Amino acid sequence: MSALDSAPSGSALARAAYHALGVSMVGLAVAGLVLPILPATPFLVVALWAFTRSSPALAERLRRHPRLGPVLVAWETRRAIPRPAKAAASLGLAGGGVSVALTTQSLLLTGLAGVVLVAVAGYILTRPSA
Repeated sequence: MSALDSAPSGSALARAAYHALGVSMVGLAVAGLVLPILPATPFLVVALWAFTRSSPALAERLRRHPRLGPVLVAWETRRAIPRPAKAAASLGLAGGGVSVALTTQSLLLTGLAGVVLVAVAGYILTRPSA
């Protein structure tokens, strides 16, 4: 069963929790649209997932958004990420790694951050391109 054909599920409390999560994620995504360090798309993906479980109408509204909808549908249906988003994410991850390396005295913390950043970059870069 894909997220495209699921209906609201669970108790009213569960739907309310999913709805609150979706609204929160949209709020963070809006902040991410204006703040260069905060990525909007992952928050929108979580919002779409939460709205699919709480309010199919809101999920469909996200899918039909003229600018954001195609990216979300590509992720939802093919787990694909647009090339410009991959490039931006890679630059952001590299910048974060450099920032950690320059501001941290701990070699262990720098190494751990580097491992996590490389793993995230590897995941992003190995997804199909939209």
